[in-house]
Parts: sequence; structure tokens; C-alpha cells
Amino acid sequence: MPRGEEGVVRERPAPPPLADLASVVEGAGLSGQFSCVVMDAHTGEVLEAYQPALSLPPASVAKSLTTLYALDALGPGYRFKTRVLATGPTVNGVIQGDIVLAGGGDPTLESDGLATLVDKLAQAGINGVTGRFILADAALPSLRMIDKDQPDHVGYNPAISGLNLNFNRVFFEWKRESAGYDITMEARSAGLRPPVSVARMRVVDRKVPVYTYEDEGDRDGWTVAKGALGKGGGRWLPVRNPSLYAGEVFLTLAKDKGIRLPEPETGALPDDARILAERSSADLRRILKDMLKYSTNLTAETVGLAASRARGLPVTSLRESSAAMNLWLMQRYGVEDVALVDHSGLGEDSRVSSYAMAAGLAKAGFDGPLPELMKPVTPRDEEGKAVSNTRVRIQAKTGTLNFASALAGYISAPGERELTFAIFSVNLEERAKIPKEDRERPDGSRAWNARSRRLQRTLLTRWAKLPVN
Repeated sequence: MPRGEEGVVRERPAPPPLADLASVVEGAGLSGQFSCVVMDAHTGEVLEAYQPALSLPPASVAKSLTTLYALDALGPGYRFKTRVLATGPTVNGVIQGDIVLAGGGDPTLESDGLATLVDKLAQAGINGVTGRFILADAALPSLRMIDKDQPDHVGYNPAISGLNLNFNRVFFEWKRESAGYDITMEARSAGLRPPVSVARMRVVDRKVPVYTYEDEGDRDGWTVAKGALGKGGGRWLPVRNPSLYAGEVFLTLAKDKGIRLPEPETGALPDDARILAERSSADLRRILKDMLKYSTNLTAETVGLAASRARGLPVTSLRESSAAMNLWLMQRYGVEDVALVDHSGLGEDSRVSSYAMAAGLAKAGFDGPLPELMKPVTPRDEEGKAVSNTRVRIQAKTGTLNFASALAGYISAPGERELTFAIFSVNLEERAKIPKEDRERPDGSRAWNARSRRLQRTLLTRWAKLPVN
């Protein structure tokens, strides 16, 4: 207790009472539906709540649940493997049979990683093959996209395969020249920029739509509006044929090393093939930490599918796999009000109540794997300014869709207070009005989501001060 000038012990002034939670929420001016809850992480006691049983889209907060599911099935030390194999012996540098590029579902494989495999072949003296170049991608189901309701051109909605590359995105770059535009489509990574033909782009003299897409079988056919390009720029586009994409890049890199291969074709992994080269990913814990930080949808879906396959479930779709995860969450943590349709939260049909989310985090525990994998959230004062000298620690996962915002995680504060929380908001009516082609940046969504995030900050500041019995 503080002491006065004469050394007399004085009572510390009681903190001012918190405003009614309902008045805080309703005063935020946020249209649509809202749900939140904060609870004691150890007892499960609900300290404050606003419509906690209301089930709403969790957006990327769903990745927190996928993290638990994947770690339980695969283990934190699990590593995805990408291999190059041969069906016959090597004679004078030439493989007498087929060469196989076999994916293990690695969501983090980039062009640099393929180059490492090619380098190992070159170091072994391999320079050709008498048979086929096979792409084996059956480690995971092949899916054309994560969510059918997204615009064709958004890079966060790529295809999924057992053989993935560069997060299944291709980099489209354009530069205006006197005779038109110089355009490139590249499999860019940190150190490489190999050109690709599995994705093709044509500049068309129009203003809208900005992009169109056509499935050309084993190629992605794109057009872009000339009126939208300006002087120059670049962006990532999704790849719908990830195995062929990886195969073409591998072929290009091999040619640069003097290794002659035929055109790639998808096929099954032969039982009697021998390993020529192998590349392992980072361990699963590191992959998941990056996934939660950067909210990569492809990573969430591949680790979720891999976890279901590891449990012996012959899942062929995201809905099947996420249904298995929903059942696991109920059996493992007793959380019943979870109905996800994918592992990333990209699908609008996913539903979770804030109570179920906070309760699941509480049962996963402060001593469980999630808190240290989640991204730290900076506490802020009443004016929204960052507070640097606080002992309050917040670890959380954000989630954002058009007219949908979510935040869930852990709060630790002085006095051994440990809390879990979840905040979900959505305006389904406004979402329903957005044409599919405009869903990347629809009018009004950015301002609505900003209001939602302000309310989230207000609630976190409030809950950091809550007493716990």
C-alpha cells in the first residue's frame, strides 16, 4: 500500500467501476451481429459476455483450432518431405526408367527448395532419364480452390495438392512500354524468378472486369484489363494446377543444370522407386507459428488435411476434413458449438460461438502449445495509443473477411490473472450484397472492419483490468 509523507499507510484508491458491457458494445456503432466472452482460463467462469451463444463466422481465428488439431495428429516435430525418386538404376548419368517428383503436401515449398533438389541430382552426376517425368501428388487430395465464393484472381484462395509450390501462386508483373505492355508470369521465391507457361496472361483493351479466368485444362488462362494497369506493377495470382506448376519449374531448373527431362505428367508413385534426393520442411511447430502470424490459408488447409489423413481418415474434401476436426474438438475439449467447413476460416459458412471458442482455448490451456505460437497483441490505452510499460500480455489470432472481424486468444495480467477471450462480429446482409468479382475490396468493408477492430481494442483494454476471484 502507498505511504504518505508521515509514513502512514493509506488505502489505494479503488479503480473506477467499468461501464456496462452492453452499453460499450452498442455504443460502438457497429452494424450487424456481435458476440464476445471473456473467462477465467482455469475455472471457466465467464467474467463478461455479450450474446456468447451466437454462432458467427470465425474467419482466420479458425486457424487456432486447426493448430491444435494438427499438433495432436502429427506432432510438433513433424516435417513434410519432398522427394525425387527413380524407377531404375543410373548408367553413365542417365536414369534407366522414370524420374518422379513426389510431394508430401509441404505448404512451404518454394522454387529455392526445388533448386536444392535439382542441385543434389547434379552433384550425383545425373544428366538425363530414359523414361517419363512423373509428378506424384496424391499425399493430399487435389482441390481447385479453397472457397468457391471468392473472386477468381485472389492469391489467398489457391488450389491444394500433395505437391505445392510458392503457396500455389504465380507472380504477374507488368511494365508499360512504347508498344504496349511487357508482362511476365514467374514462380518467384527469395532467390529465383523462373518464368512459367502453366499460367498465361493477355492484356485486353477494356476497363472492367479487371481480371478474367478460364480453365484451359492443364493451363490457367488469364486476361487483364488494360485500363487498370497504369505504368507498371505486380501481384500474386492463384495457381489452379499446382503439380504441373511445380513440374515446370523443376524442369526449368534441371535444364539450367544440364539435366535433360521430358515434359512432366501426373501419375502414381511407383512402389519400387529409390530415393535420389529429399528435402524436409521446417518442423510443424515453426510452420504453424508462421501460419498464425501471416494467416496463410494454404498452410492451414494442408496441415488440416494432413492431420486427417494421419488419423487414417480417407478425406477427399475440406468439408470432410473439417467435419473430422469438429468432432475431434468435441471429443478432445468438449466443445460442441463448432461447425467449420474448412481449416482456414475462409469459407463464410463456418460457424463458432464466442463461448465455444474461449472455452476451447481455456481447455487447451496457458501451458498448452497455442499461447507461444500466437502473435502478440500490443495493449492500448483509452485513446488507442500503444502501452509499452505494461505487464499485461496478450497472445491472439485475428480474423478478417469482408464485413466480418474476429479476435480470440489469451490475456495474462499482474496478480496471476489468466483469461481467454473471443470476439466475433459480422454483417451478413452487407456481405450478401457484394458481387463475387468485387469481393477483394468492396465498398464500405474497410471502414466497417476498422470500427470492429476499435471495439476489439476497447474490450481488450477493459478485460486487462478485470478482477478474477
